[in-house]
Amino acid sequence: MDVRVRYAPSPTGLQHIGSVRTALFNYLFARSMGGKFILRLEDTDRSRYSDAYVQNLYDTFSWLGFYWDEGPDVGGPAGPYIQSERFGLYREHAQRLVDMGKAYYCFCTDKRQAETARTEGDEATDAQASSGFGYNRACRNLDPVDAKRRAASGEPHVIRLKIPLDGTTSFHDLLLGDIEWKNADVNPDPVLLKSDGFPTYHLANVVDDHLMGITHVMRAQEWIPSAPLHMIMYEAFGWTPPALCHLPMVLGQDGHKLSKRHGSTAVDEFRTKGYLKEALINYVAMLGCSYEDGRDLYSLEDLARLFRIEHVNKAPAVFDYVKLEWFNGQYIRAKADDELSALVTPYLASAGLVSAQPTDSERAVIMGAMPLVRERLKYLSDAPESLRFLFREPAVPPAEDMIPKKLDAARAREALAAGRELLVAAGSLEHDALEAAFRAKAESMGLKLGDILMPLRMAVTGTKVSPPLFESIKLVGLETALPRIDKALEVLR
Repeated sequence: MDVRVRYAPSPTGLQHIGSVRTALFNYLFARSMGGKFILRLEDTDRSRYSDAYVQNLYDTFSWLGFYWDEGPDVGGPAGPYIQSERFGLYREHAQRLVDMGKAYYCFCTDKRQAETARTEGDEATDAQASSGFGYNRACRNLDPVDAKRRAASGEPHVIRLKIPLDGTTSFHDLLLGDIEWKNADVNPDPVLLKSDGFPTYHLANVVDDHLMGITHVMRAQEWIPSAPLHMIMYEAFGWTPPALCHLPMVLGQDGHKLSKRHGSTAVDEFRTKGYLKEALINYVAMLGCSYEDGRDLYSLEDLARLFRIEHVNKAPAVFDYVKLEWFNGQYIRAKADDELSALVTPYLASAGLVSAQPTDSERAVIMGAMPLVRERLKYLSDAPESLRFLFREPAVPPAEDMIPKKLDAARAREALAAGRELLVAAGSLEHDALEAAFRAKAESMGLKLGDILMPLRMAVTGTKVSPPLFESIKLVGLETALPRIDKALEVLR
């Protein structure tokens, strides 16, 4: 079997981390099986559709670096890949079910149509609630010939699927095993084609999956309630359904479905904060899935090679922002200086610290700073605050902030003056030589090394927490550092 899987988002919002996980699992499964990964835009919910959300979809996956083999923007043999361009197919197949006696025209109007409106949605929340909305099958037994005449005359109507009145519908889930539903618990005769000619999610989904040759449907477990309905439709058409695999939910630390109250959820938010795509992919791929060799860090190629459905957990996965932060730090520290420099530069430019197109001197400073901050960055967005002192003179700290514990202002000024003298006299700003000189000077003054370094760090960088001090001074340059130290000495006078 040639494996074909799909990611079928509705462009009604920004790409969410849970949706990206579904897409990633589909991609990894396709790659592990030598199959195809397809994008289909399910854009029938026109009230919430936006071109901006479509662009966000493309931008997100372009940034993440895993992409589809077929889709609206790349084409393919099973197109069109946008549902709004396939309406003729849906009307044709809805009519086919009517002609086979598997569906029927429904002329219920006003209040009755309002009661069934929720069956016509495109979102998972509608599918979750599909155990029935009060429709009493009033038109199910209309004379087919008369019903066809009424529909042809232009009388407003929808087309509804005939759900069996008794018995059960079962299907096998590759992850969860055999699942069986009583037909009495399936949404009674759901709408397939709306009165405006638009298909409902259920009709479009089944028709598209069949015509696009989808062999495996991997989607979130919140879609399980819609599966029996889809199985009934496949049987009505006489089609073999794809294999189903309902993936475990992604929860927050409180055990509820991951949402904005837990923190960032849109991929754009993670990207803006300064997460690396490698960290995000690595962590998301491990949400509810294990990989054979027990490592923590995997490339996308490794994940695709090792992915197996049987290694996906049945239980919900918990999204741990602290763990993701750890992954991000690992990938930041693995970057070469030139690559990390390129990654942090847009953040420095956005903060106004360097030019949008950095000058040669700005690039040299950024490049030189990478060994100093690599171990300290949790996110790329930390770079402006960590490196600000290299590009902008910090405000002179208040005297009290520059006085080490157990010293007074006079003694702190003495320590800072001694540090200044050492820098001028050193002749070299190499770390080891400076540290030895400062340590000896502190001992001769009856001070701790930190008593000299702390006010010096504050004077040069404006903060008590900075990259390694001697390397920072070398990067700033004595011609910049000394005037800052002199201003601090005046404050301590």
